[in-house]
Amino acid sequence: MTVTRRVDMPVTRVAAKAYTIPTDAPESDGTIAWKSTTMVTAEIEAGGATGFGYTYCDAAARTLIADVLTEALHGKDAGAVEARWHDMNAAVRNIGRPGVASCAISALDTALWDLKAKQLGVALADLFGRARDSVAVYGSGGFTSYDDDRLRDQLGGWASEGCRWVKMKIGRTPDRDLARVSIAKRSIGEAGLFVDANGAYTRKQALGFAEAFAEQGVSWFEEPVPSDDLQGLRLLRDRAPGGMAITAGEYGYTPGYFRAMLDAGAVDILQADATRCGGFTGFLRVAALCDAFQLPLSSHCAPALHLSVAAAAPRLVHMEWFHDHVRIERLFLDGAPQLNDGSLKSDLSRPGHGLALREADARKYEV
Repeated sequence: MTVTRRVDMPVTRVAAKAYTIPTDAPESDGTIAWKSTTMVTAEIEAGGATGFGYTYCDAAARTLIADVLTEALHGKDAGAVEARWHDMNAAVRNIGRPGVASCAISALDTALWDLKAKQLGVALADLFGRARDSVAVYGSGGFTSYDDDRLRDQLGGWASEGCRWVKMKIGRTPDRDLARVSIAKRSIGEAGLFVDANGAYTRKQALGFAEAFAEQGVSWFEEPVPSDDLQGLRLLRDRAPGGMAITAGEYGYTPGYFRAMLDAGAVDILQADATRCGGFTGFLRVAALCDAFQLPLSSHCAPALHLSVAAAAPRLVHMEWFHDHVRIERLFLDGAPQLNDGSLKSDLSRPGHGLALREADARKYEV
């Protein structure tokens, strides 16, 4: 058998842009409110091909790519993705790796993986090694800024489209949370109901709400207390009613963060976001940790980007079909997946992750 040696692919161009897209209505959760979302895109050229990636972050990530991370990549072999991931992390050591820097690295890492799969002529889901052909999603929105009618219509709509679970925001007005949960539960039929406090509650508040939510059939309680309060999360995990999962992890930027959360026994289901945790390389590290700890994994937001890697993560249970990002990915991206009976399926006929930016549609939102 003859093995053809892969030729190095030096990076010849790195480019980034930022786009700020108004929401279709004011949105808020338990701790913040917003009227727009910013997507930062990245392109990497090497060997005659272009890889595309993105993150949801402040436009400062674009500046960091241009001023720091381009130099860390230029002229180096794009096919050695692991080495390039380490190069980028080293380049931001004195800037601070968590936060904006990690988001910028995430956009570039997903572009490198897309580029590598295109060079090999395979879909990313196959390159990662598919564990499943389709991935279930849960509908996610139910913002605290919504009135009761919009809450009912949005969550009920996802249930009617086949989503087995839907998630709503809570915590901004605790005195209304039980009533809102009751409205949501009545609107979704047999679908499961998830709630997300975004760390808005104190430990004692969260314990009380856990009991009350369980009586209304809530099976997922996300960030009942701030995600850095590992002892508080563990308290909730130990004392929450049976059948209620305590979840967190969306603000993890480094492998050490996730390891600390798992060592503390803080969650029943770990969340990770490839647009924050170092791209697909970082997400696969989290998936390996979940496999080692025998704990379920769920992807946070950005469903179009996550689909390829979610299909390969052995313990992944579902993806988040987040209202804001679904809307943006449909506006901007060719190849954005379509919901089919509550699940998404990778297009294995297209190399890479199969996503391409429609620049003409995105241009008017460019920062």
